[in-house]
Amino acid sequence: MPNTFYGAFDVETLKDRPPGKGEFRTQFQIDRDRIIHTSAFRSLQSKTQVFLSGEYDFYRTRLTHSIEVAQIGRSICARLNHESEALREDYQIDPALVEAVCLSHDIGHPPFGHCGERTLNRLMRPYGGFEGNAQTLRLLTRTIFDDRGMVPSRGFLDGVLKYKTLFSELENPVNHFVYDEQAEYLDFAMGGRDFPPELTPGKPRDAFRSIECQIMDWADDTAYSLHDVADGIAAKFISIERLERWAEAQEDQAKVAPVVEGILKNIRDEKIEGRTGQRIGMHIAACSLADDVNFMSPSSNRYRYRLEIDPQILSECKIYKRIAFDLVFRSQQLQQLDRKAEHILSRLFAAFAEYYIEPESRRADHMHLLSPKEEAAIWKVESRRERARLVCDVIAKMTDGLATRTYKRLFDADFGSIVDLV
Repeated sequence: MPNTFYGAFDVETLKDRPPGKGEFRTQFQIDRDRIIHTSAFRSLQSKTQVFLSGEYDFYRTRLTHSIEVAQIGRSICARLNHESEALREDYQIDPALVEAVCLSHDIGHPPFGHCGERTLNRLMRPYGGFEGNAQTLRLLTRTIFDDRGMVPSRGFLDGVLKYKTLFSELENPVNHFVYDEQAEYLDFAMGGRDFPPELTPGKPRDAFRSIECQIMDWADDTAYSLHDVADGIAAKFISIERLERWAEAQEDQAKVAPVVEGILKNIRDEKIEGRTGQRIGMHIAACSLADDVNFMSPSSNRYRYRLEIDPQILSECKIYKRIAFDLVFRSQQLQQLDRKAEHILSRLFAAFAEYYIEPESRRADHMHLLSPKEEAAIWKVESRRERARLVCDVIAKMTDGLATRTYKRLFDADFGSIVDLV
């Protein structure tokens, strides 16, 4: 039965992508399947979620996080399709599209988690900045599949666009932007329509998202708020004593106390994992659809609905985030690791910049710090800004381990040999 929720506007691809012979999948199923089979997706298994990848076997990586987000996203989709009066059997939110968006939402993230993202943005500030979501868009449209992009559908490309503000439109672009050179893809996502005056750059415009993007964002919030706390407990960063002291110091204790008591009970009962799963179910059940009218809703049903979250669950989610931030991310141990990660990426960028960004032309006697393919791509472009972006691509796609080994090979006199190739 055809799904009338989506039309030709939603499945149109960035460039012509004729179906293969005997193709039986929908456009959104193709998008999902292609993401799963990319090296960018596989590399997430060795990129930091909270703790450095490889520290322990059971902590989450970017890959396991992305899989969990996809599961939550599919479940939200299934619930809405089943429960919402606005939807019906032949008019539903596509689970394959939601899954594709969720699986790919973090593929642009660099090594060392959010610290790596902040560091690359600081280093790239003179060249247009760095942002994980913008880098995901760059992968989908330019660099994935041997520098060809994956020719995404409009629904898929728009689904990963959490932010719709250009770097140059912000006075102090710390995060939440897309690169200036990605304006054409933003224009494609919107079907060539200009944003109305009320959707000013920054938060107002960034909050304007398709329903699939909204589902992904809540699935992401659900996964990392609950799982970061669970991993923090397993790693002993969150203990009964620390959590009680934290709760006592909060000004909004009336809101905080019930949430903290629930976590304390889970720790005492030693049932963190099972009860975390129950809370995920509550976050899924907290979702409902509301009608929306905006400048895109006449063109696509993806903009006709707004995802609404039960206020109590939304408040609880925010408290979980605060606990993880204060007791895990702001801990001395993780801050020390962040400092090391910042140092590693800064030194790598400086070394590559010396040979590939700063020179106005290729030096005949320069050292080969990158692969022949990477060098060839860099020397094809003329501007320092474009060369810097390509150097940033090289670093951003590294795993935690590769970034560390590359740093050691360049700067540690006791590391490396002629057989140390990767």
